[in-house]
Amino acid sequence: MDEKEAAIEALDLNVTLDRFDLKFHNASPEVIFELKEKYPYLFPEQFDDHIWIQRQKDSLQLMLQAAVSEKFDDAATLNSTLTHLFKHIAYEFPAFKVPHTIGLINNVDYQSKTIYADSLLLVSLDTYLGASNPLYEGIPSYVRQQMDERYLPAHVAEKIAETIVSPPQERSLLAAMLYHGKIFYLKKLFLPHTSDAILHGFTEEQEQWALGNETYIWQYFVENQILFDPNPALQDRFIAPAPFSKFYLEIDNESPGGIGRWLGAQMVMSFIEKNNPKSLNAWIELPAQTLFNQSNYKPKR
Repeated sequence: MDEKEAAIEALDLNVTLDRFDLKFHNASPEVIFELKEKYPYLFPEQFDDHIWIQRQKDSLQLMLQAAVSEKFDDAATLNSTLTHLFKHIAYEFPAFKVPHTIGLINNVDYQSKTIYADSLLLVSLDTYLGASNPLYEGIPSYVRQQMDERYLPAHVAEKIAETIVSPPQERSLLAAMLYHGKIFYLKKLFLPHTSDAILHGFTEEQEQWALGNETYIWQYFVENQILFDPNPALQDRFIAPAPFSKFYLEIDNESPGGIGRWLGAQMVMSFIEKNNPKSLNAWIELPAQTLFNQSNYKPKR
């Protein structure tokens, strides 16, 4: 362990996942009133109490709770992983406040797997049961791919990174690419022992495809003059989550979705290598054009 990692591990910080799911589903109806007092943000006022009592007995909810209880029977590994993540964030950003981290069941809402708001982090444990879980039948495979505990720390890191990096003011594809590239850099800083594939939301095979085709991807973006194009359709094709990226070529089905985010990360890492900035504040808010110019990015392969 190097000196920096030793200093990070020495930080007095520990995370214990608050298992709201167990408190809610493994309790009598009378407990609902106590829970509403303690977790008011989890009980929207427009719903009557009988809705929550019915949910405790709902067959789907009970099925999800059984699956979550089996998967996360011992939360020690998850607690350790989140502690490791938060220590790295606190080291880089000393003002960071460790959020109250709550595990819950959210009807397999895979669009809200993690929710972060300053002092609160909600983790929908029922969206991390493993890509092959039969409860996920009918969910597109590219979505199921990340419904695995391996991706959970990267999702949390991304939510926190999004509060640090300002959204781009420009509407070009390049601006979106570099915004996500900055997010990736922070994720890599926060989770230095996690593979790039997981940080990108890829499988190892998808990461290898991207690395092996980096030159061709770059040539396509340059030759088709789309880097500075503000057309939002380009972000649908190359930034948004999707089963594959849309070059409108034979390689489409082989490519992972969001290849523009991946390429933006390569540009940001090139910028870091070329410029060796002394602090995040020195570059994290650089405009896309400036960062791109100073990256001197060229495909390595």
